[in-house]
Amino acid sequence: MLRFLAKRLANMVVTALCLTIVVFFLTNLAPNLEKIAKSEAGSRISDEEVASWLEKNGYASPMLVRYGEWLGVVPGWTREENGVLRGRCIDPDIDAPAPEYCGVLQGDWGTSTVFKAPVLEIVGRGLALTGKLMFWVMLVMVPGALIVGVLAGMREGSRTDRGLSAASILTTATPEYVSGVVFIAVFASSAVGLRWFNGSATSAMDEATFANFTLPVMTIALYGMGYIARMTRASMTEVMTAQYIRTARLKGVSFRNVVLRHALRNALIAPFTVIMLQVPWLLNGVVIVETLFNYKGFGWTLVEAAGNNDIELLLAVSVVSVIVVLITQLISDIGYVYLNPRIRIT
Repeated sequence: MLRFLAKRLANMVVTALCLTIVVFFLTNLAPNLEKIAKSEAGSRISDEEVASWLEKNGYASPMLVRYGEWLGVVPGWTREENGVLRGRCIDPDIDAPAPEYCGVLQGDWGTSTVFKAPVLEIVGRGLALTGKLMFWVMLVMVPGALIVGVLAGMREGSRTDRGLSAASILTTATPEYVSGVVFIAVFASSAVGLRWFNGSATSAMDEATFANFTLPVMTIALYGMGYIARMTRASMTEVMTAQYIRTARLKGVSFRNVVLRHALRNALIAPFTVIMLQVPWLLNGVVIVETLFNYKGFGWTLVEAAGNNDIELLLAVSVVSVIVVLITQLISDIGYVYLNPRIRIT
């Protein structure tokens, strides 16, 4: 196990570095840097003034050098201007010697050009809010999907199977922006008259209640529930036709014990993979829902960073997303061992 974890952690580090290089290159293309210069110095500045601003603020260095500065393995740029020393690692508000390195590895993720605040603080706040949303979504989605999938797969071809399968397909085929709008129109507007819930989840950022958090949770949960239920149903159907299940039935084992003791554990291997894949999907796939319900979590932060060309914030969001995906895959691989003893980690 330790050898496997060491290999996977090494692969994770290499993968993360490669992906951060790609993201850094794409976000630091010349047109993006020009937009930053015009947003900071004025939209009417000339090309020469753009080049001068980029030179003064350290953006004129080679791409790999700036990536090293951002990562924290290359000393930050410095420049003397009117007798005052400026640089990436120099904070004029702090009367202390500036560090030579100030990158991600040192815990300095930069400052957002839009929010004028430390990037790490913004990302942390967004992660906390989306984490709260993800917790309640998983709490509703996973048990509900497993129950539906198991009930449908226990008796293939029955009325229960056909009805639950049709409902699962319907929820999966309905995008969040459709179901979310329908929920708001039916349960949160005066047009229908059912003012049971709030159409906005902004107040849930401070205190989540049944009224302000139900609609965004149900919008995301219903969309993912159908997919997990379908996978569970397919896996359960396959397991129920296995030879050892038939043998258990011939020995007189009750149908309930056959399902719970023999079939369920093996049937959960494939759905477990799908469930683990929901974590990175929820982290970045809640963009529409968070925007629709005005919930300023991680997805909303991603939209703001991309829409306002906030390079430092966009880089941080991308790195966090990569780390979450890699950790989720690692947990998924380890979970296989406990669900199926025949699988060995080498």
